[in-house]
Amino acid sequence: MGTMIRRLLVANRGEIAVRIIRACRELGIESVAVYSDADASAPHVTAADRTVRLGAASPSESYLHIGKVIDAARLAGAEAVHPGYGFLSENAAFASACADAGLVFVGPPADAIERMGSKVAARATIERAGVPVVPGATPDDQSDEALRAAAGRVGYPLMLKASAGGGGKGMRVVRQPGALAEAIGAARREATAAFGDGTLYVERLVERPRHVEIQVLADHHDHVVHLFERECSLQRRHQKVIEESPSVVVSPSLRARMGEAAVATARAVGYRNAGTVEFLVEGEGDAASFYFLEMNTRLQVEHPVTEAVSGIDLVQAQLAVAAGAVLPWSQADLAPRGHAIECRVYAEDPANGFLPQAGRLLLYREPSGPGIRIDAGVVEGSDVTVHYDPLLAKLIVHGETRAAAMRRARVALRQYPVLGVRTNIPFLLALLDHDEVVAGRFDTGFVDRELAVLLRDDGALTEVAVAAAACIPGVAAASPLTSSSIADQRSDPWVALAGWRRPV
Repeated sequence: MGTMIRRLLVANRGEIAVRIIRACRELGIESVAVYSDADASAPHVTAADRTVRLGAASPSESYLHIGKVIDAARLAGAEAVHPGYGFLSENAAFASACADAGLVFVGPPADAIERMGSKVAARATIERAGVPVVPGATPDDQSDEALRAAAGRVGYPLMLKASAGGGGKGMRVVRQPGALAEAIGAARREATAAFGDGTLYVERLVERPRHVEIQVLADHHDHVVHLFERECSLQRRHQKVIEESPSVVVSPSLRARMGEAAVATARAVGYRNAGTVEFLVEGEGDAASFYFLEMNTRLQVEHPVTEAVSGIDLVQAQLAVAAGAVLPWSQADLAPRGHAIECRVYAEDPANGFLPQAGRLLLYREPSGPGIRIDAGVVEGSDVTVHYDPLLAKLIVHGETRAAAMRRARVALRQYPVLGVRTNIPFLLALLDHDEVVAGRFDTGFVDRELAVLLRDDGALTEVAVAAAACIPGVAAASPLTSSSIADQRSDPWVALAGWRRPV
């Protein structure tokens, strides 16, 4: 390393904070956790070497408050800040504030974040770099008339997209000219509410594409490499659910072409540290076409699948780059190994519109075994609050083949009992069991099209888990037995559950 990082503040919470703290421990770096009042006893707080309170539970008063995070770093004597993902991770003002405070920001330069944070600016930049983009237009005049003219040039069907955002907000599919006016109004209102910027651009709709992204790493010595692709097409309303690497539609030749495009994108914006270039893919194998979608200027939620197939700890690599180290590999040194799958385990009720859940985890037991990894932000007894994203954990499996990884993921999910809140585990199992997913025949609209089928058996696993909980001392339930009626942990389940007896 160049400048040794001895103490790092983790400006985040949950599983990603725990993940970063673990990397620090392995490197001998002291970790500093920040926390809100709702997270005073959270796992990331207990895992860190030092802690600093930020404020009230509201993100605006804690994890999103730039001044408080900078003050916390100064108070703790931290030399560097890792933003994780979400919260302030893609906030150029935060990256600049860290630099102004003399703190190393474990991420890209502020200008790279700013350039790639605008879809319009990003598109212009990567077009100049020769990276393929979906045909589209962004009129300087953002009037309805100018957008209508741009739509006429691009052709139907098309997508309206918010320039400033992501996550599907400010995005509308328009198939006929008659639907454009209403879509412009709705997309502009949603984009303004979500991002404070109603700028829209028009893009040709790629029917039934795959969503494939490339992980890149860039140091401060003009070395940029890619760490292959992740398939992220299994998503609901543009939110990823299951990710895997490698993609079944990416051939070695296509991987090389997409990797070169991702590296060119990183170079075009003067990128440093870990980032992800996302593409839409039409077709498969050597004949496939791909188009730039956006660049995520941070560590991705799904980074563990890349770690599994590359053998590289991305957080440790981030810290090394931030400290000025040279990347120790050339592109020729890197090759994918086996197949990895990540399932996002959420506290949510799929049968009720995926409504986020809140409550105490009365039972929480993680699966284990060869090729199974859990990145969790909770433990048994943790309180899942309404203040933050309901992600509980990520289940990552690795196998020699895709079929082996799929089998391992199914077994692990069936050995993952959670009580106290509903989870999406039955939904994940239904997805992994679907014939088209098993065969690798899906696209970005697959989950939404098949939702009724995927939700058909949603309650079955929950009832089995509740019954199984009766065999675990210390888990209580009120009668009648339902997943929502499990309450007072101090009562005796063998009294409450008259139909069950402790094994002798």
